[in-house]
This record gives sequence, structure tokens and C-alpha cells, in this order.
Amino acid sequence: MRIQRRARAVAASLALGVIALALVAGPAAAGDNSVPGQQPEPTTTTSSPEAESTAISARLIDNTTPNVKGIEGARIVVFQKGKKIGSATSDADGLAVVPLPGAGTYEVRLVASTIPDGVRLTDPDKIRLPDVIVREAQQKFVIFPFGKGSSGGGASAFDRLADLAGAGLRIGLIVAVAATGLSLVFGTTGLINFAHGELLTFGALVAWYLSSSGEGAGITLALAGVIAVLFGGALGFGLEVGLWRRLRARRTGNISMLVVSIGLALFLRSVFQVIFGASPRAYDQYAAQKSVDLGPLDIQPKGLVTIGICAVILVVVALFLLRTRLGTAVRAVTDDPDLAESSGIDVQRVILAAWVTCGMLAAAAGVLLGLNQSVEYDMGFKFLLAMFAVMILGGLGSPFGAMLAGVVLGMAFEVSTYWIANDLKTALYLGVMIVVLLVRPQGILGIKERVG
Repeated sequence: MRIQRRARAVAASLALGVIALALVAGPAAAGDNSVPGQQPEPTTTTSSPEAESTAISARLIDNTTPNVKGIEGARIVVFQKGKKIGSATSDADGLAVVPLPGAGTYEVRLVASTIPDGVRLTDPDKIRLPDVIVREAQQKFVIFPFGKGSSGGGASAFDRLADLAGAGLRIGLIVAVAATGLSLVFGTTGLINFAHGELLTFGALVAWYLSSSGEGAGITLALAGVIAVLFGGALGFGLEVGLWRRLRARRTGNISMLVVSIGLALFLRSVFQVIFGASPRAYDQYAAQKSVDLGPLDIQPKGLVTIGICAVILVVVALFLLRTRLGTAVRAVTDDPDLAESSGIDVQRVILAAWVTCGMLAAAAGVLLGLNQSVEYDMGFKFLLAMFAVMILGGLGSPFGAMLAGVVLGMAFEVSTYWIANDLKTALYLGVMIVVLLVRPQGILGIKERVG
């Protein structure tokens, strides 16, 4: 009966959590998602930057030539709160200007099907620029750098698929690192922590402030990343001792604790927005790098470093769980906390270790994600659904399953964007969660439990 009650609690927690996540995220944006031919264009402009007082000026450049030249004929679409504001096609200088109705936060998208053959974005993840802040009477410039190769509709499909697989491996490993910590906490406490994304954001913000030469200490990003990981572990320690342990002492149910985690996530996200601002920023170091050709795969050096660091982190965590006494105790508490406690294991100490590890892994994932994309106040929230999908597919409470599922899902979803719109990846994450819960509730490496 205890297993049955726990299974029902987990199912109810997941359902309530996904509904809350959808409510917090808001309804899906209506209108054109920059898919050519679906809806008529409200505005098409090719004017010069001086023609309008408030506008977004996108520059598409080929940075592989000695003299930088523009990319002509690509279409830029600007949205605000899901509504299309306007679009423009780049001229011979690679300039596309979209007039704006006024100041605000906008999203700039590059329509992949309009990219000329023979070129592609240096970073395929930057085909969409969210949260571009424009002030009144300002010409806001954004840049889309291109390199050699073929774009989404180019001649070499194999090269494009290889690049997507490389990007999927990079993102999948980052998500696997973050989801492993999430799985450790769930396995030892039964808590589905909706504030886990904010732990990831915290690590990225700490590293940014420490490495920023303007507003921060200006130290190297490598040292800043190590310090951010330590701060992440300290935050996990503080949350466990100051919040979750006290709630468990009061015998607070998992559903109530889930709601607390949602409130904590909203609070931390608001604090991050006030301190950091809504505009995405990049680390000063390693912001722009030329791609390295590895056969059909073109990848930036920081992408290779990210893959290597994530692989090392996952191996270290696996060895910790398999070869150390504390790791064995963590697995024992995950399997049966009551039996582990009766065997002399200090369950509270194990849970504390799981939270510290969770904070460090989330912070490391945040630093690496910020290195490969950009640092934003809600970057962890945007990846929360992916982390839940990885945890469920790998097996609830199974850190090894989260490691495997992160790589599988990351590569599968990135490669799938060769055939489907990039914005549909979120729907795929949710679809995978539903299918796995229906077909194999215990996940890939989860243990099937008898309910009765």
C-alpha cells in the first residue's frame, strides 16, 4: 500500500506540476511562427536605418571572408508577445531593418528556409534572438554571423544533420548534468522540485558577474565557473537546511512541498530579473569563436570543451555513486529510505549530500549553458520541461537513467528540427513525457514496482 500511495502521489504531483508550469509560462503564442506561406505578412520593409526613429536593424554577415560581406535575401521577422510586428529582407550589405511601434522587448527570428545555399549560421542555436530590448528612438542592432557550409535547405543534408547531431550532443549532455541532480533529489526525498531551473540560472549568473569586466570582478571564466559551482552547492545546502528539512520535520506532504517549490521558483526568478535585468548577455570571454571543421561536423571550440566537461562530470558522479560509501548510501535511500534508516544509514545526511550535489550539478550546467548560448534571468525555467522529460524517460529517481536519457533526447530533438519547426521542440518534450508515462512509467532504467 505504501508503494501504491507513493505511485499515486508521484502521478498527482507530475500532473499538478505540469499544469502549473503551463499556467506560469502562459498560453502559446498565436499567429505566424515564421513558417513561410502560412499567413500573410503584416509589414515588409527594406528601408535604411535612418528611415525610422525606433527600429531593429539586423546585420547578416559572412565572417569567413577576409573582408566581411553581407548575406543577401534572408528574411528577418520581429515579434512582440507572440504578435508579428514586421519583417524585412536583407539587402546586398546584409542589412534588414524592421520599424517598431515603440520601445519594448522584442523577439527577432531568422527564417531558415530563406538562408541562401552555401552558407549557414555559425551557431545554429542563434536563429532566434529572444528578449531584444529596444528603447524609444533607438536603432537596435543585432548580428547573425554566418560561416561556410549549407543551410537548412542547402545541398548537403548530411553536413546539416551532422551539425544538428553535434548540437544535440552538447545540449543533451548539459541537460543530463542538470537532470542528474534533479533525479538525485527526487530519489532521496520524493520531491519534484520546480525551482531546479533557478539553481541552474543561479550558477550562470554568478559566473557572469564574476567574469564580467564591466560590472563584475573580471576574473577568468574558468575560475568563475568553479566558484559558481561551489556557490551552487552552498545554495543547495541552504535550501535543504533552511527550508526543505523544516518542512519534512512538520510532515508536510509532497503535494504541498511541490507547491512551495513553484512559489520558490517564482520568487527566485523575480529576484534574478530585478538584479540581472531582462536582456540576455554573453560572457565576455569566448563570446565569438570560429568553428572547427571535424569532417562533416563544424563546431566551435567552446562546444568541444562543453562536451568534454559534461562527460567528465557525469563519469565522476557515476563513480561517486558506485564506488564511495556515501554514494552507496544515496542509492540505498533511493531504493528504500525506511530500510536504509533501519540499517543505520543517516538519511538526513544523505539527503543533504544529495541537495549539495544537486546544486553543484545545476550550477555547472548553468555555466556551460550560458557559455554556449546566453545568460538570461529565466534560462533555467526554459529548460525545466526538458529536464523533467529526461528524468521521466530515464526513470524517476534514477541518476544513471537521467544521464542516458539526456543524451538520447538532446540528440533526437535537435536532429528533428531538420524536418520540423524549431519551436515544436517544447511540444516534443511534453509528448515524450506523456508517452513514457503511458507505455513505460518506470522509464528506461527505472525499476518496475508492484502496485497492490
